[in-house]
Amino acid sequence: MRKAIIPALGALALVLLAQQPSPTCHHCSAVYIPKSELDAYLNRAIENRLIDQQVRSVDIGKSQVGIGMVRRGKLQPGSASGEAVAEHEQISEVYYIIDGAGTLLTGPDLVEPKKRPDNLKTVREQNGPGYNAKSINHPMATELKAGDMMVIPAGTGHWFTRIDDHITYVMVRIDPDKVVPTKSETQSLEYLKSPYQP
Repeated sequence: MRKAIIPALGALALVLLAQQPSPTCHHCSAVYIPKSELDAYLNRAIENRLIDQQVRSVDIGKSQVGIGMVRRGKLQPGSASGEAVAEHEQISEVYYIIDGAGTLLTGPDLVEPKKRPDNLKTVREQNGPGYNAKSINHPMATELKAGDMMVIPAGTGHWFTRIDDHITYVMVRIDPDKVVPTKSETQSLEYLKSPYQP
């Protein structure tokens, strides 16, 4: 009986070892983004009235993670016009509010959605394919302020309807389908050194 049990235990051990999780990113390096680089993006945003800039986009194996720096200016209630709602089909976003405050509406039920053109820089390099819309039916309204975080899953519309003076936030983009290109430290620093071109 012992002779039968020992090989069976050995076979079981091999099966269990084969089922152990392995890293989803083999030999990947960590990526450091210094505050000075983020500040440089913020300064460029203020000087050139830019809203959203992609700082990095990093391949982490089964997915990619993008880091964006966003600064939005004052927005009075009712002053937004056109297709102000944004929705991204494949990329989820996480906001960390650095300073400022504003009202963000979110929800999946878009009013009169229109596909965003594939040739837009934001579609190609930042948040992938999706829709703009005129508003959101039955939205969740969130008052965002410094220190808050917001998670916006892919397929959820989002729309700032009020910003007191400004709102600045770091955005983490989760890109499981790798629909946007990677952006390295070298590419980031080259962008910051180059003159701004609208």
